[in-house]
Amino acid sequence: MSIPAELKYSSDHEWLRVEGKTAVLGITDFAQAQLGDVVFVELPQVGRTLACGEAIAVIESVKAVSDVYAPVAGKVIKVNEPLEESPELVNQSPYGEGWIAVIELADESELANLLDAVAYEKLAAEGGH
Repeated sequence: MSIPAELKYSSDHEWLRVEGKTAVLGITDFAQAQLGDVVFVELPQVGRTLACGEAIAVIESVKAVSDVYAPVAGKVIKVNEPLEESPELVNQSPYGEGWIAVIELADESELANLLDAVAYEKLAAEGGH
């Protein structure tokens, strides 16, 4: 299982790659493995304002339908449109081409509430709860 050290993680299995005042959001390798083959991704609307913890997207797999939650508050400024045609990118490249959205951060201090790679690895090793 891959857990890149430079990312921030939520206990709901989302990751953020912080780039200045924006952050790229996706689901972790652990999450995509739990879901199984992803068959559909419902992306958020560009321009949508999110509260921390709000559902931002829906991922449907052969096993389940799962919400993806915003680990920080902000505004959606870009979505990964190729996922509409190729949802399997979430499985093939969860930290690369399988990203979901870019969020303009409302409050950078919220990043302190997220897990680092070591803490997330411990959470995933305990079964993800």
